[in-house]
Amino acid sequence: MFYENKPIYLDYAAETPLDPRVAAVLSAYLQEGALGNPHSVQHVYGWKAKAIVDKAAGQIAELIHAQPPEILWTSGATESNNLAIKGSVDFYQDKGRHIITSATEHKAVLDVCAYLQKQGYEITYLKPQSNGVIAIDELRQAIRQDTILVSIMHVNNETGVMQDIRTIGKITRQKGILFHVDAAQSASRLPINVNEMGIDLLSLSSHKVYGPAGIGALYVRQGVQLTPLIQGGGHQSGFRSGSLPVLLILGMGKACELMKADLSADREVLQNLTKRLWAGIQSLESVRLNGELSFLAPGYLNATFEGIDGDAFITALTNVAVSSKAACTSAAVTPSHVLIAMGLREQAAQNAVRFSLGRMTTTEEIDEAVKQITYVVIRLRALSPVWELLKEGKNITHYPWQVLR
Repeated sequence: MFYENKPIYLDYAAETPLDPRVAAVLSAYLQEGALGNPHSVQHVYGWKAKAIVDKAAGQIAELIHAQPPEILWTSGATESNNLAIKGSVDFYQDKGRHIITSATEHKAVLDVCAYLQKQGYEITYLKPQSNGVIAIDELRQAIRQDTILVSIMHVNNETGVMQDIRTIGKITRQKGILFHVDAAQSASRLPINVNEMGIDLLSLSSHKVYGPAGIGALYVRQGVQLTPLIQGGGHQSGFRSGSLPVLLILGMGKACELMKADLSADREVLQNLTKRLWAGIQSLESVRLNGELSFLAPGYLNATFEGIDGDAFITALTNVAVSSKAACTSAAVTPSHVLIAMGLREQAAQNAVRFSLGRMTTTEEIDEAVKQITYVVIRLRALSPVWELLKEGKNITHYPWQVLR
């Protein structure tokens, strides 16, 4: 899909476009007046709003093979992660105060864990292998008698690396430990069955599945208890108070319904487009794929182009919209914590570029993107003294850079 005077969009990991079919449903609701509070069930407007919310919960539940009462509405995956982790460890703190997560989690998990550390909880941060995958044996060995929660994301938001959620779920279920999964990136790319995967808590975000931004959901397995983060009103069984945004919920529900219907076809197209993009990028010399293709979710590539600065590359690539790291950390000048944890040297991590494809990406866009990427890489390398050193076989990791001043 080409936009007049707009770059090709390859940043679906940051934000997916609103599906036109979702937009049509939202437009119809707005034209009807969009009136009614689902908590006000004493008249027809409240009944209709509640029916919309209940239907949407069912649509999300069907996508992940859960039950509608297990769906809790939030403002997005960040809030879902906060509620899942803070809420569960606070409620079950008498059973232990040890949490296991990975060093490559989203900041909405890592920052929560850092906060909990200050509250006296102990956190084990599992370091991934060089391909980004957590070693199952290391996770198993990290479990202690006082471990109450394991939080591992399904698909990494920077690299697209998939974790073996099913195996981890079996381990936590056997040990009687709660298992939380951040599925914000995976829901649009991989099938999810919370029962078969042994998941107790799962975070979702509407604007990652072609729905409207500002709404998310947390799956809470029946019987699991949480201490609420927000007090007042006792809405949603007391887990999360506040009047529900019916319009946004309507959109997320429709997006998840479409995702369930389109997931298989979307995956196949994304797999082919990803291979096509990588084949084109790989034709350039000295390009490193951060992760292994066999462990990447469809539609993700994270690559380092040796000899050029990642931010300079993105700035010069005016006709293709990509990113150097997660949107939530794009303002940071430090290298990606995900890539550093995978063992990349700081310079290589700083120069990495994330490509993420989606439902609206076309073959024509990929071919054009490869042309634009090739042109920019060749041009920047021609201006780069670092590239000249690399071609001479110099080790730039320990090179005395003052000679270039």
